[in-house]
Amino acid sequence: MVAPELEETPPPLRTAPPRDPSRIARRLGLTGALMMAGGALGAGALPVPNPLFGLRVLGLPGRNITVSLAVTYAGIGLLVLSWLWVGKMLRSRGAVAPAPTLAQIGRTAIMWTVPLAVAPPLFSRDVYSYLAQSATLARGIDPYVLGPAEALGVDDPLTRSIPTIWRDTPAPYGPLFLMLGRGITALTGNDIVLGILLHRVLALLGLALVVWALPRIAKRCGVDAGLALWLGAANPLVLFHLVSGIHNEALMIGLFLTGMEIGLRAGDRVLDPRFLGGAALIVAASAVKLPALMVLGFLGMEMARRRGGRVVDVAAAAGVLLGVTLVLYVPMSLIPEVGLGWATTLDVPGLIRSWMSVSTDLGLLGGQIGVLGGLGDHTDTILPLFRGIGLAAAAVVTAVLLWKTLKGGIDPITAMAAGLGAVVLLGPVVHPWYLLWGLIPLAATKTLPRYRRALLAVSAILALVEPPTGSDFNFRAYQLPMAVFAGLIILVLVLVVQRRQLDGQEGVDIDALPGRSAHTPS
Repeated sequence: MVAPELEETPPPLRTAPPRDPSRIARRLGLTGALMMAGGALGAGALPVPNPLFGLRVLGLPGRNITVSLAVTYAGIGLLVLSWLWVGKMLRSRGAVAPAPTLAQIGRTAIMWTVPLAVAPPLFSRDVYSYLAQSATLARGIDPYVLGPAEALGVDDPLTRSIPTIWRDTPAPYGPLFLMLGRGITALTGNDIVLGILLHRVLALLGLALVVWALPRIAKRCGVDAGLALWLGAANPLVLFHLVSGIHNEALMIGLFLTGMEIGLRAGDRVLDPRFLGGAALIVAASAVKLPALMVLGFLGMEMARRRGGRVVDVAAAAGVLLGVTLVLYVPMSLIPEVGLGWATTLDVPGLIRSWMSVSTDLGLLGGQIGVLGGLGDHTDTILPLFRGIGLAAAAVVTAVLLWKTLKGGIDPITAMAAGLGAVVLLGPVVHPWYLLWGLIPLAATKTLPRYRRALLAVSAILALVEPPTGSDFNFRAYQLPMAVFAGLIILVLVLVVQRRQLDGQEGVDIDALPGRSAHTPS
């Protein structure tokens, strides 16, 4: 007689559940962010003198900058590839499996942000200019008249940490930003590290506004909120330059995006509190960086369109927006050492010759043609001419977009993004983080389905062009190619190890890995 337990059907063998490919990509991105944070201890835009020198563990990366650069570049490559990988899973009209959910996207953005938020700055030394200009204001000196070297002295630690070209230039930033900086100076005194961290908190507050506004704008435009958040807020350009680089674009973009979202909630009443509040936030953004003021035009044209699109409607919206602007700017202009001096320093960024600027490139090309033609070097004369033409072209493009917004031919968010993009691309100076003025709002517009892949590609390429140290490599040009080559080797090794681990696991979709097509045989 057979025992009863032997007659029972044995339970089926359990197989390992399929592993979420997006989870793998998100963890690889976190690994890249951690590598960047570790490399920043030696390859970052560190203050002078370096406060890490002499420390047993934290000071070690600074003793071999080439190794630190290699680790940083490997982390950059890993994070960018992971971002592209997840972006490929997302679809223009909504996420489908195995793409991450909106909640997962939010958690991933936070995970990738934290290591960069606590590490030394990368890619830029602008934060030291912020600190120096704020300290100048705190000492009762007008930062719109004197540069840090003259106001603080060339031996001041804040001045020594600023690139030489900016030590004698006055502040080009708006009064609100400098007043916020003066508050940071009051809290930190001469502590550079604490000052950096508080300026980063300010940038993170601006990014929080972006995260709040972007999904809501996407919903308004009929775009998947997760995709908009991924392309706009978790973008490597945002993480590298707004979080790690601590650029005040974070606060500016956060304020005008939030202002636009709140302002568009109003009906057709120009005195609607939501319209007035949104306009006030946009004006506040312009008090960080003046170009944000043009966003008011698109909000005003949308209000005029809702009221009928007549001349009187445009005049009513323009009058209210002018009143809001005066209400905010007049008090700031009366503050001692601030005044209206910011209006005289707007051309300060144009002191450099930016290779990413079309108008600057044409001006430099015209100067070289003159040299080759035997007419002499007239670059200094030709360059302002081409830059002026570029700004005039940007003004024409903006005017056309405003007109189309008034007539309903284009929605105000898309028009705003295109207008800001035109101002940046045709302006005299272009940095990768400047492009975020138009790129972030563009991620939530109706044009996204057509340009999703272009946004992914442009963001990935631009994320790689700025050296992590935030400075040049004069007299040590050999260091950068060596670090890039070593970083590529590290990156390849990490990807090979990851692929081999997955090859040995059951239920894992290996075809979902980067560079592996779904139709490629195993």
